Amino acid sequence: MIDLVHRDWSHPIWATILTALQTLGLMVVLLVSLAFLLLFDRKVWAAVQMRKGPNVVGAFGLLQSFADFFKFVLKEIVVPAGADKTVFLVAPFITFVLAFIGWAVVPVGQGLVVADINVGILYLFAVSSLGVYGIIMGGWASNSKYPFLGSLRSAAQMVSYEVSLGFIIISVLLLVGSMNLTDIVNSQDRGLGLLNWHFIPLFPLFVMFFISALAETNRPPFDLPEAESELVAGYQVEYSSTPYLLFMIGEYLNIVLMCSMLTILFFGGWHSPIPGLPAFLGPLWFGLKVVFFFFLFAMVKAIVPRYRYDQLMRIGWKIFLPTSIVYLVIMAGLMLYLPGLADWFQSWRG
Repeated sequence: MIDLVHRDWSHPIWATILTALQTLGLMVVLLVSLAFLLLFDRKVWAAVQMRKGPNVVGAFGLLQSFADFFKFVLKEIVVPAGADKTVFLVAPFITFVLAFIGWAVVPVGQGLVVADINVGILYLFAVSSLGVYGIIMGGWASNSKYPFLGSLRSAAQMVSYEVSLGFIIISVLLLVGSMNLTDIVNSQDRGLGLLNWHFIPLFPLFVMFFISALAETNRPPFDLPEAESELVAGYQVEYSSTPYLLFMIGEYLNIVLMCSMLTILFFGGWHSPIPGLPAFLGPLWFGLKVVFFFFLFAMVKAIVPRYRYDQLMRIGWKIFLPTSIVYLVIMAGLMLYLPGLADWFQSWRG
């Protein structure tokens, strides 16, 4: 019998096995959660439009997402005759894998993270930047002008709003003094509960981050690459079956990742709004906050009209970018030339 109690878990082999099990568990939880979040998304749209939404497959439509999954998996994969078959099939797989890789550094509770690295923010920036390649490859390999133009639009949109997101995150890092996501969450737990979260002193940045997250994930009202007068679907025009499903899973995983980043950076992560509650409820609080932001994403899609592409670029480059830079410069200047400000801020929080 294997002695699990006295086993040396620090051995590289066992550490690798534990990491693999953690990664597998995270993937299963994310995929199952994604199925119900997608159903929740559709139910919110239906409620706003005063209709029922999915309600046939399973009780209250709970199995609708799983039925859609099997539908996509069992359908025939169609590749256009003039397409580059290899790149055409690799592109959605890249998007799918990169969407999962970003979750490796996201802490959902104290110690509940696959890789608690000190440069978690830089890691997320690197992974999100690579995500553009899957979209460009999918549009280019389709050998059609509509998906190619849609992929260029989507790439330009994602790159544009990543710049603003970067400056907003740097402002948060100035207050925390660390790029570790766990440290960012723990810095918002000083005994004041809700009053200690970053969204209070950084409320303008929180609003800009939320709107930039919508544009970064191609969500309405910024889903211009997929809109095209509702006749085509941007870079996904030629995709169907499993490759299309991989693109959709990657897109929704990125949406939930942005909801998690809003939770971690501005809303206290897994910490409860009321101090003194049991620590084991941390993952539950984290999940509730993520669902809350996902609900806001769904409501925006249901009630906000779509922007034109020039309006989208104008907001990103002429409003959000200068505003985030000015906010960052002001914060850095205050903390540099008023040394007592940083000490006062920490004492207020502690």
